[in-house]
Amino acid sequence: MRARRHHLTVHRRLFLSRRLWVRRLVFWGGAVVIGLVGVGFALASDWTRELFDFAHSFGWWVPLLLTPAGFVLSAHIARTVFPGSQGSGIQQTIAAMEVTGDERRGALLSIRIAIGKIVLTLLGLACGASIGREGPTVQVGASIMLAAGRLGGIGRPRTLILAGSAAGIAAAFNTPIAGIVFAIEEMARSFEARTSGFVLTAVIVAGLVAIALVGNYDYFGTPRGRVVGVQGWMLVVVCGLGGGLLGALFSSAMLKGVGLIRVFVAASPLRRSLLIAFACGLASALLGIASGGITFGTGYGIAKAALDGGATPWYFAPAKLVATLLAAFSGIPGGIFAPSLAVGTGFGALIATVFGTTIAPAALLGMTGYFAGVVQAPITAFVIILEMTADTHDTVPVMCTALLGYGVARLVSRESLYHGLAKAYLRD
Repeated sequence: MRARRHHLTVHRRLFLSRRLWVRRLVFWGGAVVIGLVGVGFALASDWTRELFDFAHSFGWWVPLLLTPAGFVLSAHIARTVFPGSQGSGIQQTIAAMEVTGDERRGALLSIRIAIGKIVLTLLGLACGASIGREGPTVQVGASIMLAAGRLGGIGRPRTLILAGSAAGIAAAFNTPIAGIVFAIEEMARSFEARTSGFVLTAVIVAGLVAIALVGNYDYFGTPRGRVVGVQGWMLVVVCGLGGGLLGALFSSAMLKGVGLIRVFVAASPLRRSLLIAFACGLASALLGIASGGITFGTGYGIAKAALDGGATPWYFAPAKLVATLLAAFSGIPGGIFAPSLAVGTGFGALIATVFGTTIAPAALLGMTGYFAGVVQAPITAFVIILEMTADTHDTVPVMCTALLGYGVARLVSRESLYHGLAKAYLRD
């Protein structure tokens, strides 16, 4: 009885502790800020994409001037003003979890970098780059939560980074479960019971803020059509194996290309990096013009149309894949989540055309297989896609496709994309 009374007294003191409540409020405040920033970033991204479309309407030649200039400007600012903001940001966030010392961690995650990440990602979208905002939101969310932890005296940087990353994904896609799974499977590669409360709380708070501002929406909406019968399961196999192979080839090409570029620019970092950015920007402009403009931007519109049953040009998937590689090689800030989802839907739509099947379910399965192949995180892949589409009817086919895509990708490339990219930051 006395031990029980002592136990209750300790819990009461902890609950009423002013110091702990200050820490809780600061942590919750960080999650609120992530939700606000995530929504604002999404709205600004939509506006900048429309701005590029408006500029492009003046003539087919506009991207020839705008896109290379935007790539060079973004790469220059990223190197000179906001170092650490280049690329998706997920690789920097993974590296920040592994390094020790506030100085090294601050070179990868900080409020300064978060601001640069947002501004330069918007600049990239405004000049037609094949990038997305979702990956950058992970780095932004982790930076905000890490700063909040320092303000509140919460000395658990790894846990704070995980919580901020999960909240970022949840706010970016309106997918709270996927945010938690992403933090466990892709970021930490393990589950620690003591971090679960932090991650869950951050996701809930950031998600509630996003819902309060923009409503409880589905990122893509529900696809028109279902995976049924022998033909449907044939699509599962083809989209899983083919999409996973294509995703693995993209991942391998990106890892090798980024590595080669890193060696090339070492002799003269600024001059050569700007030369690469110009070449990638010019190639992106030419590819966009040749494809009728379908490779510019995130690809969300075409992906949404495919999931609604609309046909896509047969060349969309390979052209969008190349455009996304060019943006990644250029060194400008911007993510690959949204473009990768678009490539996957294009691949699935192409398979549907070849086999004469309904486009929507094939686009869904193609997106799953390709995305699982790129990130090599099968649980994250099927959870995020099921949440984005609110599709509960095709749960098992989507899970099987993700598993097939992941299996093929592991045979082609033993190293996952983001963890491979993170190694460069761990060596620096």
